[in-house]
Amino acid sequence: MAKDEKPKTVYWLDNKLYLNITNRCSNSCFFCLKRYRRGVGGFNLKLSEEPSVAQVTGELAEVLNLRFWDELVFCGFGEPTERLDVLLEVARWTRQHYGRPLQIRVNTNGHGNVLNSGRDVAAELKAAGVDKVSVSLNAGDRETYMEICKPTFAGAYEAVIDFIQKAKPVLEVEVTAVRMPEVDVAKVQAVADGLGVEFRVREYIPCFY
Repeated sequence: MAKDEKPKTVYWLDNKLYLNITNRCSNSCFFCLKRYRRGVGGFNLKLSEEPSVAQVTGELAEVLNLRFWDELVFCGFGEPTERLDVLLEVARWTRQHYGRPLQIRVNTNGHGNVLNSGRDVAAELKAAGVDKVSVSLNAGDRETYMEICKPTFAGAYEAVIDFIQKAKPVLEVEVTAVRMPEVDVAKVQAVADGLGVEFRVREYIPCFY
């Protein structure tokens, strides 16, 4: 790690700010970067403990107004909706303290409604100031999803589809897939097209250079 050995909650790549609020995830995808690396862009994302709202906003305050950021993205080495209340509070704080146009996006596996039973996660995200969700699907059917993403609960693929359908009326939604031999990108795109949402391919970051 070139930039900072200390685990980071707030980090940046190009002109985008990223928030690493948890390392917990309800998937165990075989290609996940955290299996092979400590971080990205010279930042250590292996958290020793989960940060409080005060810690996240404190780190954010140090860099938020240093430049004209294009986007703030909840994306780290875990699933952000594992800590939904922290996510929502930080999103609201950002809206209050950054006086320029800024898109707020959540990169998610789409399990938010299962992880937060009884709550309408998409509606809560919207109310907190989130503009967009980028949903990592990586499979065009249940069986492939179970094999590739290895979720911790049954019905996970259906839960992602349900989340996309519920998010679409209130948020900008895109479905993503990693470009690698095990992922049928065309099939995932067909699912996205059928749901009427945007689709984006994510280039795989190999564990060796």
